[in-house]
Amino acid sequence: MFDLAVFGSLFLTLFVIMDPPGITPIFLALTAGRPAKVQRRMALQAVCVAGGVITVFGLLGHQILNYLHVSVPALMIAGGLLLLLIALDLLTGKTDEPKQTKDVNVALVPLGMPLLAGPGAIVSVILAVQKADSVSTQVSVWSAILAIHVVLWLVMRYSLLIIRVIKDGGVVLVTRLAGMMLSAIAVQQIINGVTQVIQGS
Repeated sequence: MFDLAVFGSLFLTLFVIMDPPGITPIFLALTAGRPAKVQRRMALQAVCVAGGVITVFGLLGHQILNYLHVSVPALMIAGGLLLLLIALDLLTGKTDEPKQTKDVNVALVPLGMPLLAGPGAIVSVILAVQKADSVSTQVSVWSAILAIHVVLWLVMRYSLLIIRVIKDGGVVLVTRLAGMMLSAIAVQQIINGVTQVIQGS
C-alpha cells in the first residue's frame, strides 16, 4: 500500500523546489523584530497556507487553471514579479522598520505563497497526482507532500535560534542576503516563464 519510489521522487523534487535551507534567511528577514511566540506562529501559518494551496491545486489544479484561462508560464511570471517586489524591499531596507510586516501577515504572502507554494511546487504536485493511478501511489504522493511540509515547519521553527545568536546586526546582513537570493529566484522564475511562452508559441 506504499510506493517508496514515488514518495522519494516527489519528496526530493519538492525539497529542491521549496528549498527548506534556502527559505531560512528569508523567513528570518521577514519576521525579524517580532516576539518569538509570534514568529513560531507565523512559521506554522506559512506551512499551513502552503499546504492548503498545494492540496487544492493537487486536487483541482487543472480545472482551476483551465477555468481562469491561466497558463503555467503566466503563473510562473506572476509569481516571479511578486517575489521581485518583496526582494527589492529587503534589499533597500524598507523592511528595517517593517511597516508592511506589521500590517500584513507575511506568513500568507510571500512566505506561504508564492515562496513555498510557488508555480514549480504546484505544477509538480498536479503532475504527480495525475500520474498516481492506484491507491498505493496516491498514498505515497500525499505522504511526500505532508513530509516536506513537516520538514519546512521544523526548519523555520528552529531557525529562530539563529536570531538569538546573530543579534540585530546579523539580522540586517541576513535581510540583505535574503533580498539578493530572493531577487535571483524571482528573475529565474520570470525567465523560465518567458522561455516556456516562447517555446510554446
